[in-house]
Amino acid sequence: MIAAAPARAHAAGPWQSPCVPSPVDVGLTHVALVVRDVEASIAFYERFAKMQVVHRRRDATEVVWLSDLTRPFVIVLIEGQVDARLAGFCHLGVGCESREEVDRLCSEAKQDDRLALGPCDSGYPVGYWAFIRDPDGHNLEISYGQEVGFTVSEAKQEEPR
Repeated sequence: MIAAAPARAHAAGPWQSPCVPSPVDVGLTHVALVVRDVEASIAFYERFAKMQVVHRRRDATEVVWLSDLTRPFVIVLIEGQVDARLAGFCHLGVGCESREEVDRLCSEAKQDDRLALGPCDSGYPVGYWAFIRDPDGHNLEISYGQEVGFTVSEAKQEEPR
């Protein structure tokens, strides 16, 4: 089990916890999902999104942070009653290393009755993708060829300085 991070030595402002590293995170850092069974959700995101637990605690309920360790971004799982789902075209998206990886994950999802849609080849810029349902019915898109990182990098280069 991963415990809360130890306190880091730095001066905290009135808006900061002493556990927040300096500099403070800026930009999109997380998406939170309410889930019925944290362990089932952890297993799903480990298997289909290559994520791992980086933080875990119990407040009034169980809270887990999952990360793929590629950027400072986490999915926060909060155990509770699921009243709303990322369904239809609402989804979380992860990029895969190849079309074959998308196909392999789709095959596994189909065997588990989790494949919601696909795989589909939508060409540039959408790429090769599919939707897989997590244990609570939230959609996870797996894809290859979307070039999100490239597109963001290009947009940064075009910013006026």
